[in-house]
Amino acid sequence: MTNYTKLPAILLLADGTVYYGKAAGKIGTTTGEICFNTGMTGYQEIFTDPSYFGQIMVTTNAHIGNYGIHKDETESDSIKIAGLVCKNYNIGFSRKEASESIQDYFQNENIVGISDIDTRSLVRHIRNKGAMNGIISSEITDLDELKAKLAKVPSMDGLELSSQVSTKEAYFYGSPDASLKIAALDLGIKKNILRNFDARDIYIQVFPARTTFAEMDSWGADGYFISNGPGDPSAMPYAIETVREILAADKPLFGICLGHQLLAEANGIGTMKMFNGHRGLNHPVKNIIKNHCEVTSQNHGFGVIPDEVRKSEKVEITHVNLNDQSIEGIRVKGKKAFSVQYHPESSPGPHDSRYLFDDFVDMIKGELAW
Repeated sequence: MTNYTKLPAILLLADGTVYYGKAAGKIGTTTGEICFNTGMTGYQEIFTDPSYFGQIMVTTNAHIGNYGIHKDETESDSIKIAGLVCKNYNIGFSRKEASESIQDYFQNENIVGISDIDTRSLVRHIRNKGAMNGIISSEITDLDELKAKLAKVPSMDGLELSSQVSTKEAYFYGSPDASLKIAALDLGIKKNILRNFDARDIYIQVFPARTTFAEMDSWGADGYFISNGPGDPSAMPYAIETVREILAADKPLFGICLGHQLLAEANGIGTMKMFNGHRGLNHPVKNIIKNHCEVTSQNHGFGVIPDEVRKSEKVEITHVNLNDQSIEGIRVKGKKAFSVQYHPESSPGPHDSRYLFDDFVDMIKGELAW
């Protein structure tokens, strides 16, 4: 195990609020938009979720690192969060199957964090003031210097980030002998989404973010998937155009999270940056088509504009959030196309929504009545 000494560290928020704690991970400085996740487990999946790229993660669960790091519990090939803020940073871990400690993991991947602060106070502050940028440092103690560095960090509003986390080359996942083929546009795709497709006898070709529909279509896929990912959907005209062309070609389409927002944009429905976003494992969502409730896993800081969805003649609402009535799912009228804002692959999280992968398969086969 890497030697670890709890050196002092500072968290400074864009509104001037300062928290003093202890260094976690690599000694250094990091910046990003600060957000919080209320999940009680699954910290490694959160760390490696590409949708968190450019964000400093506050974990509301008191203990982080306590069950170690396992190589099979990642959603991408590297840590994607910009930094970590937690209460108790546990170097020792209890699980025999774990391969290393969180400290070794963060050191190896150059991740800067801060621990031993009152995360309840911090989360309350963010809930009241809204999402904002922050800076963590375990090497700089001068607040004026930190403020100067923080002032240079761009707002998440208007940022295109998916092309930075997307695969650089197309690749295949699953069995070539599968009964169906799906072309997936990788905007920050999570591994467990691919696992869910593979489990349903689907062979997937995963394409880089800026791939055109013509390039994807040349493979002859039975359906198309638009993935989750980071950043502002309105700053992605290339992806919006790809979705429009898939719809124009009347191909079966399924979108998750960012893919949901892009499907809305492709139908003339605007998106917005949320005050705080939804990030956790216990968000209640109602499927108004089937008249049932599901407990969902969520991670998004942008959403579709509810009034524009309700006024649209092109789409209909399929799912709504029972906490704030935000739009959690839509389907396109006259097309085989639907999307959800939350994460039905749910890793971590409850499995209530995995039926959506089955719905997509049934839609491709023509067995799903709309």
